Amino acid sequence: MNEKLQKIKEEAIMKIQEADTLEKLNEIRVAVLGKKGELTEVLKGMKDVAAEDRPKVGQLVNDTRTAIEEKLEEVKTMLSTKEREAKLKAEVIDVTLPAKKSIVGHKHPNTVALEELERIFIGMGYEVVEGPEVEYDYYNFEALNIPANHPAKDEQDTFYINDKIVLRTQTSSVQVHEMEKGKLPIRMIAPGRVFRADEVDATHSPSFHQVEGLVIDKNVTFADLKGTLAQFAKELFGEDTKVKFRPHHFPFTEPSAEMDVTCFKCNGKGCRMCKGEGWIEILGCGMVHPHVLEMSNIDPNEYQGFAFGIGLERIALLKYEIDDMRLLYENDIRFLKQF
Repeated sequence: MNEKLQKIKEEAIMKIQEADTLEKLNEIRVAVLGKKGELTEVLKGMKDVAAEDRPKVGQLVNDTRTAIEEKLEEVKTMLSTKEREAKLKAEVIDVTLPAKKSIVGHKHPNTVALEELERIFIGMGYEVVEGPEVEYDYYNFEALNIPANHPAKDEQDTFYINDKIVLRTQTSSVQVHEMEKGKLPIRMIAPGRVFRADEVDATHSPSFHQVEGLVIDKNVTFADLKGTLAQFAKELFGEDTKVKFRPHHFPFTEPSAEMDVTCFKCNGKGCRMCKGEGWIEILGCGMVHPHVLEMSNIDPNEYQGFAFGIGLERIALLKYEIDDMRLLYENDIRFLKQF
C-alpha cells in the first residue's frame, strides 16, 4: 500500500510540475483527488485492510493528499501570476490616446422656454398649476363661456373622446378648476399640452403647448393686466421692449386684446423676423368675463380678474429664431444639439 501511495504521489507531482495552464492543472486534480480519482480509489479499498493497520494506512493516505494539494496550490499560484502578467501586458492602456467622448443630453428648446416663463411669473408671485389633458367638455368650453353651438366645439376643431369628454384645446380649463376651489385671491399660470385638429405645417400642429395665466382679486383692472404683461415682456425679451394691445374677441374675457411686442431683432425698425412690421404678436389676453366668474361661484361685483394665454412653441421659435415649428418635434439630433 505504501509503495502504491508513493507511486501515486510521485506521478501526480510530476504531472503537476509539467502543467502549463490552469485547465490542465484542474484536470490533474480531478484525476487524482476527484470522486473517481486514484487516491479516492485507494480510500475505497480501506475496507480490505486489517483493522490494526487502518490508522497507519489512513495516515499515509492523508500525507499523500496533503503533499499533492500543496503542490497543486503552489503551481496554481504560479500559473495564475503568469496569466495575469500576460493579460496585463496584452491589455496595456495607451494614456496618450484621446478619451472617449460622452454624449450628454440637454434640455429641449421648449423646456428652456417654459422654465424661463415660469421663472418670470414665479418671481411675480404666481403659482404653477397643472390639470388633466383629457378634459370634460364643461371645463374646456361651457365654463369658459363657450356655448354648445360655438364654432370652436366643431369636430373639425376639436378631438372628441365622446360627447362629454375631449382632449383639451386650451389650458384655460385648469383655471376653472382653480376658481371652483373658492380659494381667493388667485395668481396662477397653467402650462401644458393642448390638442386641436390642425393640419401640420410650419406654424401649426395638432399637439402643442400653452401657458395660461389667471389673476382673480378685488379691484383688479385692465391697467394691472397691461403692467403685468409689459413687465413680463421686458424680462423675456429685454428692458427696451415695448408692448402694444390690439382689440380682439375671446369668449371668456371682456374686453379682450392681443398683445404685440417690439421686434427684439431689429428693435422695431422692421426685419425678416417681424416681416417688416417692427412688431411681433405673442399672446392673447383680457379681463375675465363676469359670466365665467359667476359659473365658478365667484361674485363679479366683488372680484375681478384678468387672463392671458401664451403659445410656448411661439416663444421658443422667437427665442431661437427657428422658422419651422415641426423641427421641435422631429427629434433630429443635428438640430437639437444646437441649443
